[in-house]
Amino acid sequence: MNMVQQPPSANIRQPAGIAPRPPAMHRRFMRAPLYAAIDLGTHNCRLLIARAGEHGLRVIDSFSRAVRLGEGLHHSGQLADAAMERTLTALQACVARMGLYDLHGHRAIATEACRRAANGMEFIGRVLHETGLDISVISAREEAELALAACTSLLQGGRAGTSRGLLFDIGGGSTEIAWARIDREAGRHDLSGYVSLPVGIMTLAERHGADIFTDQGYHGVVSEISDVLRGFDDVHCIAREIARQNVMLLGTSGTVTTLASLALGQDRYDRASIDGSALSVPRALSMIDTLRAGGLEGLVRNPIIGAERARYILPGCAIFEAIVTTWPMPEVTVADRGLRDGLLLRMIGDRRRQAAPATAPPSFSLYNRLEHQVSP
Repeated sequence: MNMVQQPPSANIRQPAGIAPRPPAMHRRFMRAPLYAAIDLGTHNCRLLIARAGEHGLRVIDSFSRAVRLGEGLHHSGQLADAAMERTLTALQACVARMGLYDLHGHRAIATEACRRAANGMEFIGRVLHETGLDISVISAREEAELALAACTSLLQGGRAGTSRGLLFDIGGGSTEIAWARIDREAGRHDLSGYVSLPVGIMTLAERHGADIFTDQGYHGVVSEISDVLRGFDDVHCIAREIARQNVMLLGTSGTVTTLASLALGQDRYDRASIDGSALSVPRALSMIDTLRAGGLEGLVRNPIIGAERARYILPGCAIFEAIVTTWPMPEVTVADRGLRDGLLLRMIGDRRRQAAPATAPPSFSLYNRLEHQVSP
Protein backbone atom coordinates (compact mmCIF):
# COMPACT_ATOMS: atom_id res chain seq x y z
CA MET A 1 0.00 0.00 0.00
CA ASN A 2 1.30 3.43 -0.93
CA MET A 3 1.07 5.91 1.91
CA VAL A 4 1.39 9.66 1.57
CA GLN A 5 4.11 10.97 3.85
CA GLN A 6 2.72 13.74 6.06
CA PRO A 7 4.90 16.66 7.11
CA PRO A 8 5.92 16.55 10.78
CA SER A 9 3.57 19.41 11.66
CA ALA A 10 0.59 17.35 10.50
CA ASN A 11 1.04 14.97 13.44
CA ILE A 12 1.30 17.66 16.10
CA ARG A 13 -1.86 18.12 18.11
CA GLN A 14 -2.78 21.46 19.62
CA PRO A 15 -2.97 21.49 23.43
CA ALA A 16 -6.51 21.56 24.77
CA GLY A 17 -8.04 25.01 24.89
CA ILE A 18 -5.65 26.53 22.35
CA ALA A 19 -7.09 27.29 18.93
CA PRO A 20 -5.00 26.33 15.88
CA ARG A 21 -3.09 29.19 14.30
CA PRO A 22 -4.78 30.58 11.19
CA PRO A 23 -2.99 30.31 7.84
CA ALA A 24 -0.25 32.86 7.15
CA MET A 25 -2.40 34.88 4.73
CA HIS A 26 -5.20 35.14 7.28
CA ARG A 27 -2.73 36.19 9.98
CA ARG A 28 -1.47 38.94 7.67
CA PHE A 29 -4.95 40.35 7.22
CA MET A 30 -5.68 40.02 10.96
CA ARG A 31 -2.65 42.23 11.58
CA ALA A 32 -3.68 44.80 8.96
CA PRO A 33 -4.37 48.24 10.46
CA LEU A 34 -7.88 49.24 11.41
CA TYR A 35 -9.65 52.26 9.95
CA ALA A 36 -12.95 53.96 10.76
CA ALA A 37 -15.28 55.95 8.51
CA ILE A 38 -18.32 58.04 9.47
CA ASP A 39 -20.94 59.12 6.95
CA LEU A 40 -23.26 61.80 8.31
CA GLY A 41 -26.13 61.99 5.86
CA THR A 42 -29.40 63.87 5.78
CA HIS A 43 -31.26 60.89 7.23
CA ASN A 44 -28.70 58.52 8.78
CA CYS A 45 -25.48 58.63 10.76
CA ARG A 46 -23.31 55.61 9.98
CA LEU A 47 -19.99 54.29 11.26
CA LEU A 48 -17.92 51.46 9.81
CA ILE A 49 -14.71 50.05 11.31
CA ALA A 50 -12.76 47.70 9.07
CA ARG A 51 -9.38 46.52 7.84
CA ALA A 52 -8.19 45.23 4.49
CA GLY A 53 -9.42 41.70 3.89
CA GLU A 54 -8.57 39.00 1.40
CA HIS A 55 -11.30 40.05 -1.03
CA GLY A 56 -12.08 43.61 0.05
CA LEU A 57 -13.01 44.98 3.46
CA ARG A 58 -13.09 42.89 6.60
CA VAL A 59 -15.71 44.63 8.74
CA ILE A 60 -14.96 44.64 12.48
CA ASP A 61 -17.76 46.85 13.79
CA SER A 62 -20.54 49.09 12.52
CA PHE A 63 -23.18 51.48 13.79
CA SER A 64 -26.16 53.14 12.14
CA ARG A 65 -28.88 55.41 13.47
CA ALA A 66 -31.65 57.36 11.76
CA VAL A 67 -30.99 60.88 13.05
CA ARG A 68 -33.05 62.81 10.45
CA LEU A 69 -30.58 65.70 10.48
CA GLY A 70 -32.34 67.30 7.52
CA GLU A 71 -35.78 67.30 9.17
CA GLY A 72 -37.51 70.61 8.42
CA LEU A 73 -34.61 71.82 6.25
CA HIS A 74 -36.74 72.09 3.10
CA HIS A 75 -39.04 74.63 4.75
CA SER A 76 -36.66 76.56 7.03
CA GLY A 77 -33.26 76.35 5.30
CA GLN A 78 -31.80 75.57 8.74
CA LEU A 79 -30.85 72.48 10.71
CA ALA A 80 -33.41 72.19 13.52
CA ASP A 81 -32.31 72.14 17.16
CA ALA A 82 -33.89 68.74 17.85
CA ALA A 83 -32.28 67.24 14.76
CA MET A 84 -28.85 68.55 15.77
CA GLU A 85 -29.25 67.13 19.29
CA ARG A 86 -30.19 63.70 17.91
CA THR A 87 -27.19 63.81 15.60
CA LEU A 88 -24.76 64.86 18.33
CA THR A 89 -25.92 61.95 20.49
CA ALA A 90 -25.31 59.54 17.61
CA LEU A 91 -21.88 61.03 16.86
CA GLN A 92 -20.90 60.72 20.52
CA ALA A 93 -21.84 57.04 20.31
CA CYS A 94 -19.63 56.71 17.21
CA VAL A 95 -16.66 58.34 18.98
CA ALA A 96 -17.14 56.06 22.00
CA ARG A 97 -17.19 52.98 19.79
CA MET A 98 -14.10 54.13 17.87
CA GLY A 99 -12.32 54.49 21.21
CA LEU A 100 -12.57 50.74 21.74
CA TYR A 101 -10.12 50.10 18.90
CA ASP A 102 -6.53 50.93 18.06
CA LEU A 103 -7.24 52.79 14.84
CA HIS A 104 -4.59 53.59 12.25
CA GLY A 105 -6.78 56.39 10.90
CA HIS A 106 -10.31 57.65 10.49
CA ARG A 107 -12.30 60.08 8.40
CA ALA A 108 -15.74 61.62 8.90
CA ILE A 109 -17.80 63.31 6.20
CA ALA A 110 -21.13 65.13 5.95
CA THR A 111 -23.24 65.52 2.83
CA GLU A 112 -26.30 67.36 1.53
CA ALA A 113 -27.94 68.55 4.78
CA CYS A 114 -24.79 70.32 5.94
CA ARG A 115 -24.06 71.59 2.42
CA ARG A 116 -27.50 73.14 2.10
CA ALA A 117 -28.28 74.43 5.60
CA ALA A 118 -27.42 78.02 6.43
CA ASN A 119 -26.16 76.85 9.84
CA GLY A 120 -24.47 73.72 8.49
CA MET A 121 -20.88 74.85 9.11
CA GLU A 122 -21.84 76.24 12.50
CA PHE A 123 -23.09 72.77 13.41
CA ILE A 124 -19.87 71.15 12.15
CA GLY A 125 -17.94 73.49 14.46
CA ARG A 126 -20.14 72.50 17.37
CA VAL A 127 -19.51 68.81 16.63
CA LEU A 128 -15.75 69.42 16.75
CA HIS A 129 -16.05 71.29 20.04
CA GLU A 130 -18.31 68.75 21.76
CA THR A 131 -16.98 65.46 20.37
CA GLY A 132 -13.51 66.20 18.99
CA LEU A 133 -14.66 64.83 15.65
CA ASP A 134 -13.44 66.79 12.63
CA ILE A 135 -16.07 66.36 9.92
CA SER A 136 -15.47 67.39 6.30
CA VAL A 137 -18.46 68.58 4.28
CA ILE A 138 -17.81 66.96 0.91
CA SER A 139 -18.99 68.06 -2.53
CA ALA A 140 -21.54 66.23 -4.63
CA ARG A 141 -18.73 65.17 -6.94
CA GLU A 142 -16.81 63.49 -4.13
CA GLU A 143 -20.02 61.72 -3.11
CA ALA A 144 -20.23 60.26 -6.61
CA GLU A 145 -16.54 59.27 -6.54
CA LEU A 146 -16.82 57.57 -3.15
CA ALA A 147 -19.95 55.66 -4.19
CA LEU A 148 -18.10 54.43 -7.28
CA ALA A 149 -15.05 53.49 -5.20
CA ALA A 150 -17.26 51.44 -2.88
CA CYS A 151 -18.60 49.50 -5.87
CA THR A 152 -15.22 48.80 -7.49
CA SER A 153 -15.47 45.02 -7.20
CA LEU A 154 -19.01 45.02 -8.61
CA LEU A 155 -17.99 47.18 -11.58
CA GLN A 156 -14.97 45.01 -12.30
CA GLY A 157 -16.98 41.81 -11.91
CA GLY A 158 -19.86 42.86 -14.15
CA ARG A 159 -21.00 41.21 -17.35
CA ALA A 160 -18.23 40.86 -19.90
CA GLY A 161 -18.57 43.27 -22.79
CA THR A 162 -19.92 46.18 -20.77
CA SER A 163 -17.52 49.10 -20.66
CA ARG A 164 -19.83 51.60 -18.99
CA GLY A 165 -21.28 51.80 -15.51
CA LEU A 166 -24.28 53.89 -14.43
CA LEU A 167 -24.52 54.15 -10.65
CA PHE A 168 -27.21 55.87 -8.61
CA ASP A 169 -27.25 56.58 -4.88
CA ILE A 170 -30.61 57.69 -3.45
CA GLY A 171 -29.86 59.64 -0.28
CA GLY A 172 -31.87 61.56 2.28
CA GLY A 173 -31.32 65.01 0.80
CA SER A 174 -29.95 64.36 -2.68
CA THR A 175 -29.50 61.67 -5.31
CA GLU A 176 -26.15 61.15 -7.00
CA ILE A 177 -25.87 59.75 -10.52
CA ALA A 178 -22.39 58.69 -11.70
CA TRP A 179 -21.48 57.75 -15.28
CA ALA A 180 -18.24 55.76 -15.45
CA ARG A 181 -15.95 54.18 -18.01
CA ILE A 182 -14.83 50.66 -17.00
CA ASP A 183 -11.42 49.31 -18.02
CA ARG A 184 -11.26 45.72 -16.78
CA GLU A 185 -7.88 44.99 -18.34
CA ALA A 186 -6.30 47.80 -16.36
CA GLY A 187 -8.51 47.05 -13.34
CA ARG A 188 -9.80 50.59 -13.09
CA HIS A 189 -12.73 52.86 -13.80
CA ASP A 190 -12.90 56.58 -14.54
CA LEU A 191 -15.67 59.03 -13.75
CA SER A 192 -16.97 60.45 -17.03
CA GLY A 193 -19.71 62.63 -15.56
CA TYR A 194 -22.07 63.01 -12.63
CA VAL A 195 -25.18 64.88 -11.58
CA SER A 196 -26.48 65.58 -8.10
CA LEU A 197 -30.26 65.91 -7.92
CA PRO A 198 -31.41 68.09 -4.97
CA VAL A 199 -34.04 65.48 -4.09
CA GLY A 200 -33.84 62.60 -1.65
CA ILE A 201 -36.21 60.58 0.49
CA MET A 202 -36.50 63.28 3.17
CA THR A 203 -36.73 66.30 0.89
CA LEU A 204 -39.47 64.66 -1.18
CA ALA A 205 -41.35 63.47 1.91
CA GLU A 206 -41.35 67.00 3.34
CA ARG A 207 -42.14 68.71 0.05
CA HIS A 208 -45.06 66.47 -0.95
CA GLY A 209 -46.30 65.04 2.35
CA ALA A 210 -49.37 62.84 1.94
CA ASP A 211 -49.58 63.65 -1.79
CA ILE A 212 -46.82 61.12 -2.49
CA PHE A 213 -49.33 58.40 -1.52
CA THR A 214 -51.74 59.49 -4.28
CA ASP A 215 -51.42 58.44 -7.93
CA GLN A 216 -51.22 62.04 -9.12
CA GLY A 217 -48.64 63.05 -6.52
CA TYR A 218 -46.44 59.99 -7.02
CA HIS A 219 -46.41 60.12 -10.82
CA GLY A 220 -45.84 63.87 -10.68
CA VAL A 221 -42.60 63.29 -8.76
CA VAL A 222 -41.51 60.56 -11.20
CA SER A 223 -42.14 62.91 -14.13
CA GLU A 224 -40.31 65.84 -12.50
CA ILE A 225 -37.18 63.77 -11.84
CA SER A 226 -37.29 62.12 -15.26
CA ASP A 227 -37.12 65.56 -16.93
CA VAL A 228 -33.84 66.30 -15.13
CA LEU A 229 -32.39 62.88 -15.96
CA ARG A 230 -33.15 63.32 -19.65
CA GLY A 231 -31.02 66.47 -19.63
CA PHE A 232 -28.10 64.44 -18.20
CA ASP A 233 -28.72 61.77 -20.84
CA ASP A 234 -28.59 64.36 -23.63
CA VAL A 235 -25.07 65.30 -22.56
CA HIS A 236 -23.65 61.79 -22.08
CA CYS A 237 -25.70 59.70 -24.57
CA ILE A 238 -26.39 57.03 -21.97
CA ALA A 239 -29.49 55.68 -23.74
CA ARG A 240 -27.40 55.09 -26.87
CA GLU A 241 -24.92 52.98 -24.88
CA ILE A 242 -27.79 51.06 -23.26
CA ALA A 243 -29.15 50.23 -26.73
CA ARG A 244 -25.73 48.73 -27.49
CA GLN A 245 -26.01 46.60 -24.30
CA ASN A 246 -22.86 48.28 -23.09
CA VAL A 247 -24.02 49.51 -19.66
CA MET A 248 -24.11 48.02 -16.17
CA LEU A 249 -26.69 49.63 -13.87
CA LEU A 250 -25.88 49.75 -10.14
CA GLY A 251 -28.02 51.01 -7.28
CA THR A 252 -26.88 51.76 -3.74
CA SER A 253 -29.30 53.03 -1.13
CA GLY A 254 -31.80 51.83 1.43
CA THR A 255 -34.55 52.07 -1.19
CA VAL A 256 -32.82 49.67 -3.58
CA THR A 257 -31.73 47.19 -0.91
CA THR A 258 -35.25 47.19 0.55
CA LEU A 259 -36.78 46.43 -2.86
CA ALA A 260 -34.27 43.62 -3.33
CA SER A 261 -35.08 42.18 0.09
CA LEU A 262 -38.82 42.30 -0.64
CA ALA A 263 -38.28 40.69 -4.04
CA LEU A 264 -36.46 37.81 -2.33
CA GLY A 265 -39.34 37.40 0.13
CA GLN A 266 -37.16 37.96 3.18
CA ASP A 267 -38.85 38.23 6.58
CA ARG A 268 -35.73 39.88 7.95
CA TYR A 269 -33.13 41.83 6.02
CA ASP A 270 -30.02 39.78 5.17
CA ARG A 271 -27.13 41.79 3.76
CA ALA A 272 -25.12 38.76 2.61
CA SER A 273 -27.79 37.74 0.11
CA ILE A 274 -28.48 41.32 -1.06
CA ASP A 275 -25.08 42.87 -1.77
CA GLY A 276 -24.12 42.12 -5.37
CA SER A 277 -27.47 40.54 -6.22
CA ALA A 278 -29.38 41.24 -9.44
CA LEU A 279 -32.80 42.86 -9.03
CA SER A 280 -35.20 42.45 -11.95
CA VAL A 281 -36.49 45.89 -12.90
CA PRO A 282 -39.98 44.64 -13.92
CA ARG A 283 -40.16 42.78 -10.61
CA ALA A 284 -39.09 45.91 -8.71
CA LEU A 285 -41.72 48.06 -10.44
CA SER A 286 -44.37 45.47 -9.62
CA MET A 287 -43.25 45.55 -5.98
CA ILE A 288 -43.57 49.34 -5.96
CA ASP A 289 -47.16 49.08 -7.25
CA THR A 290 -47.92 46.67 -4.40
CA LEU A 291 -46.36 48.98 -1.81
CA ARG A 292 -48.31 51.95 -3.12
CA ALA A 293 -51.58 50.01 -3.05
CA GLY A 294 -51.07 49.18 0.64
CA GLY A 295 -50.79 52.84 1.64
CA LEU A 296 -49.01 54.15 4.70
CA GLU A 297 -50.60 51.58 7.01
CA GLY A 298 -49.39 48.72 4.85
CA LEU A 299 -45.86 50.12 4.83
CA VAL A 300 -45.86 50.44 8.62
CA ARG A 301 -46.89 46.79 8.99
CA ASN A 302 -44.26 45.54 6.56
CA PRO A 303 -41.46 43.93 8.64
CA ILE A 304 -38.75 45.00 6.19
CA ILE A 305 -39.91 48.65 6.21
CA GLY A 306 -41.55 49.39 9.57
CA ALA A 307 -42.92 52.55 11.12
CA GLU A 308 -39.64 54.50 11.16
CA ARG A 309 -39.13 54.27 7.39
CA ALA A 310 -42.74 54.11 6.17
CA ARG A 311 -42.91 57.83 5.26
CA TYR A 312 -39.73 57.66 3.20
CA ILE A 313 -39.97 54.49 1.13
CA LEU A 314 -42.33 55.85 -1.57
CA PRO A 315 -40.25 58.98 -2.20
CA GLY A 316 -37.28 56.65 -2.75
CA CYS A 317 -39.37 54.44 -5.01
CA ALA A 318 -40.36 57.47 -7.12
CA ILE A 319 -36.69 58.33 -7.65
CA PHE A 320 -35.92 54.70 -8.48
CA GLU A 321 -38.80 54.52 -10.97
CA ALA A 322 -37.69 57.73 -12.69
CA ILE A 323 -34.18 56.30 -13.12
CA VAL A 324 -35.15 52.87 -14.45
CA THR A 325 -37.77 54.26 -16.84
CA THR A 326 -35.43 56.94 -18.18
CA TRP A 327 -32.75 54.30 -18.71
CA PRO A 328 -34.66 51.04 -19.23
CA MET A 329 -32.56 47.96 -18.45
CA PRO A 330 -33.65 44.46 -17.45
CA GLU A 331 -31.91 44.46 -14.07
CA VAL A 332 -29.99 46.54 -11.56
CA THR A 333 -27.04 45.26 -9.54
CA VAL A 334 -27.76 45.98 -5.89
CA ALA A 335 -24.94 47.30 -3.69
CA ASP A 336 -25.33 47.26 0.08
CA ARG A 337 -22.35 49.54 0.48
CA GLY A 338 -21.86 53.26 0.38
CA LEU A 339 -19.72 56.24 1.22
CA ARG A 340 -18.21 54.62 4.33
CA ASP A 341 -16.90 51.74 2.23
CA GLY A 342 -15.45 54.17 -0.28
CA LEU A 343 -13.72 56.15 2.47
CA LEU A 344 -12.20 53.03 4.01
CA LEU A 345 -10.95 51.72 0.68
CA ARG A 346 -9.47 55.12 -0.10
CA MET A 347 -7.58 55.21 3.23
CA ILE A 348 -6.31 51.65 2.72
CA GLY A 349 -5.29 52.43 -0.84
CA ASP A 350 -3.47 55.61 0.21
CA ARG A 351 -1.51 53.70 2.85
CA ARG A 352 -0.53 51.00 0.36
CA ARG A 353 0.71 53.55 -2.12
CA GLN A 354 2.75 55.32 0.54
CA ALA A 355 4.30 52.03 1.66
CA ALA A 356 5.05 50.76 -1.86
CA PRO A 357 8.49 51.31 -3.46
CA ALA A 358 8.60 54.37 -5.70
CA THR A 359 9.22 52.23 -8.78
CA ALA A 360 6.38 49.79 -8.12
CA PRO A 361 3.26 50.09 -10.29
CA PRO A 362 0.04 51.06 -8.47
CA SER A 363 -2.06 48.21 -7.12
CA PHE A 364 -5.77 48.12 -7.95
CA SER A 365 -6.60 44.96 -5.99
CA LEU A 366 -8.87 46.73 -3.48
CA TYR A 367 -9.39 50.32 -4.52
CA ASN A 368 -9.13 52.10 -7.83
CA ARG A 369 -8.35 55.73 -7.30
CA LEU A 370 -10.65 57.71 -9.53
CA GLU A 371 -9.26 60.10 -12.09
CA HIS A 372 -10.16 63.69 -11.19
CA GLN A 373 -10.14 64.71 -14.83
CA VAL A 374 -13.64 64.33 -16.24
CA SER A 375 -13.39 62.69 -19.64
CA PRO A 376 -15.97 63.08 -22.42
